Amino acid sequence: MLVESLLPLGKLDPGLREPDTPLDPASFAQGAALAERVGLDAVLVEETKWDPYQLLALGAATTERIQLGTSVAMAFPRSPATTAMSAWTLSKLSGGRFLLGLGTQVRGHIRRRFGMEWHPPAPWMRDTIGAIRAVWSCWQERTPLQFESEHYNLSLMVPLFDPGPIEHPDIPIHVAAIGPRMCAVAGEVADGVRLHPICTTRFIDESVLPAVAEGAARAGRTPGEVEVCMKPLIGTAPDEAALDPVIRTVRARVAFYLSTPAYRRVFELHGWEDEADRAASLSKAGRWEELATVVDDEILHTVATIGTHDTIAAQLRDRYGSRCDRIEFSIPVTDESSAERCRDILDQVRA
Repeated sequence: MLVESLLPLGKLDPGLREPDTPLDPASFAQGAALAERVGLDAVLVEETKWDPYQLLALGAATTERIQLGTSVAMAFPRSPATTAMSAWTLSKLSGGRFLLGLGTQVRGHIRRRFGMEWHPPAPWMRDTIGAIRAVWSCWQERTPLQFESEHYNLSLMVPLFDPGPIEHPDIPIHVAAIGPRMCAVAGEVADGVRLHPICTTRFIDESVLPAVAEGAARAGRTPGEVEVCMKPLIGTAPDEAALDPVIRTVRARVAFYLSTPAYRRVFELHGWEDEADRAASLSKAGRWEELATVVDDEILHTVATIGTHDTIAAQLRDRYGSRCDRIEFSIPVTDESSAERCRDILDQVRA
């Protein structure tokens, strides 16, 4: 199992970074080098407050071994040719260590933040990936650009805008997914599927993996050709006393997910419709301090993996070892002692 991390390692709460805590772009190159030194397999960037491609260019300059990737970058606000160029550039800069993780965004953001028309995301993602690969093939194979689909028609590539072949043209593409249609698209056309932290092991077994297998079969592939990547919701600390405040933070995060309609399918699978309704009502009323009270221990420990540093690795192996090829995991690394502790945990997870 490969172990990935979202930066910055040195600015994480134990196992959890608050969503409104901005990553400092000036520290990214140093953080990527630290991730490589600690022994992580990959360092990822999610597109929230900063351009992920620019950050990864900084990381490529300060690392030699570690994989660098987006987790995720928004697919639809950019044209496929623009995304293809960013990925091509990073593969060149990193010596073939770049991984392109793509995500969709919901209708409101597509329309009101990016000013675009929204389309059903699964067929749109299929066309986006096909168009990106058509551009790459044009550059690498020196063939005319020709891609026609419902969403894109590409037929123009002049020498001025053609970077030409590179040494590592086979850039893996992962797709962020939770619903069956997008999971099937990942199985059909992507190299990996990246799962949301809300995905429980039961949801992975009963919804995600069958959908990935269905999509893979449509393309004449086996499910094993598609990496399953999980970003578990983890709460961990050195000891039980330090774990208590972490649990409160994790419980609040689970409550936020419980109140969000986009993730309801997971909670419905477990029979938690009433809890989801209550959380949604509290959210709409702005009663944020009460939200966490909806999450009982059964919900908490089903969704999140919680334990001290000496138990967390075994729990992660038990939950995801037979289901996932990659997981994201981060704990604070601020000195050599904490770096060694991180290495020990990583070794245990990989075991």
